[in-house]
Amino acid sequence: MPVHLENEATLVADARAGDAEAFTTLVHQYDRNIYRLALNITSNPEDAEDVLQETFLKAYAHIGDFHGDSRFYTWLVRIAVNEALMKLRKRRADKTVSVDALVESDGDLMAQEIADWGDTPEQRYAKVELQEILNRAIERLEPPLRTVFVLRELEDISTEETAEVLNLSIPLAYNPATIPAGEATLL
Repeated sequence: MPVHLENEATLVADARAGDAEAFTTLVHQYDRNIYRLALNITSNPEDAEDVLQETFLKAYAHIGDFHGDSRFYTWLVRIAVNEALMKLRKRRADKTVSVDALVESDGDLMAQEIADWGDTPEQRYAKVELQEILNRAIERLEPPLRTVFVLRELEDISTEETAEVLNLSIPLAYNPATIPAGEATLL
């Protein structure tokens, strides 16, 4: 969960008034979070970069449409989720495979393996294996379910904010005990 700036409301107001420096400050505050969200939804570094750029371009172009009904970050997440899902729809239609994506995926795995020098080779292997299993499980989820999972579990966004971002309602009588055995829920 990103740390929110104390003066975020002022920065948003200044950005709405045309202050590019205020918008740049907001971008720097949330760019890593938006990239990580996009990467978790698209599972592709190039697509995540595209989503990041499109998110901030759209946010800049439509900052006047942000009325402060939600946090600025929630508004950005809504834009990023829409862009990421649009990227997935386009990718489904385009069956080409980027050679660069495969190279970067290998590079990402290497970075994950050497990030924790204190682990033994067996511990590192177990972590990588578990991460691969989790990534495959997440990738098998339909995009709407994957998006809910990523927002709730990986981005640690509240149920209410997730519902707001995705324009979903939260059942009033939500009670895990009422879910039939064998059925799972994401909220």
